[in-house]
Amino acid sequence: MLGLLSTLCLVAGVAQTLAKTEVDSDAAVHPRKARCNASFFKSILPKGAVLEKVAEVQQGGTFGEGLSDLGYPIQPTNLPALCAVIVNVTSSPTSFYRFGIMLPDEWNHRFLVVGNGGFAGGINWRSIGPRTHYGFATLSTDTGHNSTVGDLSWALNAPEKQIDWGWRSIHGSTLLGKSLTSAYYGEKAWHSYYSGCSTGGRQGLKEVQLFPQSFDGILVGASAWDTDSLNNYVTQVGLYDLPIGAPHYVNATWFPIIADEVIRQCDGVDGVRDGIVSAPALCNFDLSTLQCGTSKVQASACLTAPQIETIKKIYADWRTESGEFLHNGYSLSSEDMWNSWNLIGWPEPTYFGVGYQRYFLYDDPNWQWQDFNDSSVAYARKKNPGGATAAQYDISAYRNRGGKVIMYHGIADGLVPTKGSELYYNRTVKAMGNNIGDFFRLFLIPGMQHCAGTVTNAPWFISGENQADVITSNTWSVPGFKDATHDALLALVEWTEKGHAPNEIIATTWKNPYDPTTGVLRQRPICPYPQIAKWNRRGDINRSSSWSCGCIGSSHCDQ
Repeated sequence: MLGLLSTLCLVAGVAQTLAKTEVDSDAAVHPRKARCNASFFKSILPKGAVLEKVAEVQQGGTFGEGLSDLGYPIQPTNLPALCAVIVNVTSSPTSFYRFGIMLPDEWNHRFLVVGNGGFAGGINWRSIGPRTHYGFATLSTDTGHNSTVGDLSWALNAPEKQIDWGWRSIHGSTLLGKSLTSAYYGEKAWHSYYSGCSTGGRQGLKEVQLFPQSFDGILVGASAWDTDSLNNYVTQVGLYDLPIGAPHYVNATWFPIIADEVIRQCDGVDGVRDGIVSAPALCNFDLSTLQCGTSKVQASACLTAPQIETIKKIYADWRTESGEFLHNGYSLSSEDMWNSWNLIGWPEPTYFGVGYQRYFLYDDPNWQWQDFNDSSVAYARKKNPGGATAAQYDISAYRNRGGKVIMYHGIADGLVPTKGSELYYNRTVKAMGNNIGDFFRLFLIPGMQHCAGTVTNAPWFISGENQADVITSNTWSVPGFKDATHDALLALVEWTEKGHAPNEIIATTWKNPYDPTTGVLRQRPICPYPQIAKWNRRGDINRSSSWSCGCIGSSHCDQ
């Protein structure tokens, strides 16, 4: 609470100073010329906030902190002309956070906050840079530390830093960033937005749950919203396949083979065999086709009964021995990611889990993963380190002020289980009633992995957060399709400001999935949950016009 009061005082100070700042006519037309300097920002920053840097960036230039930014060392390039600012804010006697803000010369009168990934510390310049091409004033916080995505050691015995990561840095940066934007341009932003994936998805949900006035619309991808359970689950899922050499151990070389079998059995559920699993929940997957001792498989290339049980556990929801639900398992088609991020098939569970237990949960760097059991979930839910978990489902206050949510998740995500987004959506329906489509829509993207990418040539690109980052350092929107039909951020703006709800968003992939210059390979609508894209049985399956959103059979959308 002290941190929140401090933030409110900071913002009040900016407002008071702004009231005293004269806005001349030249600055109103060309704010960057008159205001992109240290003296201007120092004059409006309140006590507790320190200016670190101001820089004019020329058209076509770059900005960032390079390798010193451990979480986000790659800088955006080919930026529009803008003013870049870095501010340091004291959040408690033992913590501080930094944020960066980019203020383009050609402003669209909108403010956008971009989220972070994993446990990475650092200002996410790579993501906020491309968004300035739209005209947004963009902001990212370092969440109160500087580290790589899998380094959690900064959180050891540091509850205030954990709070900064959990929610405080996003909230404080948003409030102060709005004030700085208003001061710089001489008027308030017309609308405020948020975009984030994974940890970034959690951050966006958490902010509107606690502070519904912060944003008018949020774009939330692959949300790691249940921190207390998820970071224990990824330890548990690694343990399913340990120790190496045990009878139940499945070597990672099997994962692509299992993935191929999933495609063989589940690809056609949507009526089209295109190598993409679109409806895993409707597939009755039979692992016996890979099991030793059956006529379906060669004895030299088969899985034993204990190994089959290991695979079944990975797909199944995690429950206690008494049957209490703890976390969702992975979806069919996620197999190609199981060996990523040290998740499954490694000598020990992933650092996302073990690091969480050591540095967030037990404050013991010597804690050993061999001591893990499911009691960690109950303890995490009680302690809730950093207040990070975003498990409030009734967000009526956000809805009542006109707020909008577009949530999306790749069905082939093998890091943050896709079913977790379905769970959050369904719990929101339970808390708020069936008719939440007026403000909240979930889109599942067949074949897309964690936040971005595909290994099955599935259409995946919708300009979600982090997606442009995996292409080039100067990609923005959807190359060749910069409109609200193809770009989820523009769809959110259209819905928020004009009331045009997205009944589909067309996803794109290219002949090389990560190189738009190779030409479009496929486009396909992604649909509001629980609908999926259905082929019209006559058109080219690679063209979006051959598909429409609907249900498979009479009971599909009732499940």
